[in-house]
Amino acid sequence: MRRTPYQAITSVFMVFVTLLVTGIFLCLALTSSALISYFETKPQLTVFFTDEKDKSSIDALTEKLKATAKVSSTVYISKDEALKIYREQNKNDPLLLEMVTADVLPASLEISAVSPKYLVELSDLVKGESGVDEVVFQKDVVDTLINWTTTIRKVGILFIIFLLIATQFILLTTVGIKIALQREEIEILTLVGATSWYIKKPFIAEGILYGLSGAILSSFVISVLVLYVRPFVSSFLKGIPDLSLIQFSNVTVTIWPPNLPFFGLLWTIILLFGFMIGFIGSLIAVSRYIKY
Repeated sequence: MRRTPYQAITSVFMVFVTLLVTGIFLCLALTSSALISYFETKPQLTVFFTDEKDKSSIDALTEKLKATAKVSSTVYISKDEALKIYREQNKNDPLLLEMVTADVLPASLEISAVSPKYLVELSDLVKGESGVDEVVFQKDVVDTLINWTTTIRKVGILFIIFLLIATQFILLTTVGIKIALQREEIEILTLVGATSWYIKKPFIAEGILYGLSGAILSSFVISVLVLYVRPFVSSFLKGIPDLSLIQFSNVTVTIWPPNLPFFGLLWTIILLFGFMIGFIGSLIAVSRYIKY
């Protein structure tokens, strides 16, 4: 590597770019998936009633909705309960608390569908009922997140595949040139009885070193970027609780806000990916250029 520094730098840089894009794509995809899961577990349909709608007719509507087998749960919120929620949400603004009483707040019914695809049908069903003032549902939010996640996955996977192919070609060329420069030494080693693995091992180790070096650099840059955008994303996701990804016994990996276990998992994945890129690329090169 010291004898051909420019080739080594090129190989490390390509691995770095590939893993940088992979890491950013992974963070975006996991965050989007966690957001979708969060919104799908929340009440997806909220029905606000007029004052003329009494509790018995609301109960009848609830039974009608449950009979469709497309509703997973319903929660009735009375005027008094709505006032408690309003006071909790605006507890830091005394002026707003003085202006609102339970009489001006509507009773509501929060509905969770079995699947988001039933939201439009349930919304149309509820709108046809008398005494319904307004229907609000989260379909637009969920659909936007799903479309965003799908686009990220498609574009990200195509771009990563392109970078992987380019990186493998560069590693193949770099290791191949190193083998060509040491052709005489390889022939001498063969004549004195060196095994095939003994000859190939240094070149494979060099490829692994390229992969790990690029992985370490990309992991560091991704960590800095995540910490840099954290305040902006936190303000954007204000009101949404911590998005958990995986839980190992007593350790919870929180993707947002990112905690220490998340960074540990991210570094582990990128380092393993970098190791595999370097190992596979160098293994292909030595298998192709060393026929001993």
